[in-house]
Amino acid sequence: MLKSLFVYGVLGVLLIPATCELISVCVDDNNRLRVDCQVEPKANKINSYEFSWSSGGKEVLINTNVSGSSAEDQFKDKSFVEELETHGYRMILTGFTDTLPHNTTYMCKISGVPARVNVEKEQLVPCSAVSMFLKSSCSWIICLLLFFHLTHS
Repeated sequence: MLKSLFVYGVLGVLLIPATCELISVCVDDNNRLRVDCQVEPKANKINSYEFSWSSGGKEVLINTNVSGSSAEDQFKDKSFVEELETHGYRMILTGFTDTLPHNTTYMCKISGVPARVNVEKEQLVPCSAVSMFLKSSCSWIICLLLFFHLTHS
């Protein structure tokens, strides 16, 4: 049993970081779009961020703190960004339902490190802990490891 637990632990350490998405998109209780970008910032560097979406080959900048860049006028008063406790940034966009394209690629960059995820408008999930866990691409690996552990105990 100890040997199998060690093997599953090693598999978990190797597989989970490689498959978890660094960006998640959901709709909060106030019907605002929330984009969490969990790219780990670079040490000893002032972090920059950019949040954008792309649909039909056109990329639209929603919010940024990069010098020389600016968000599209339609988003300037509708979005804000906050730093996450662990690492990364969260962008909140209000009044998005009128402007949200059908099939959208959401993108973020923290200190030049990009992350992206493609989301269908109908597939946007509520921002609850359960729905975000189920939407996460790494949750099935965690469930699989727990299943193997329990069946081999």
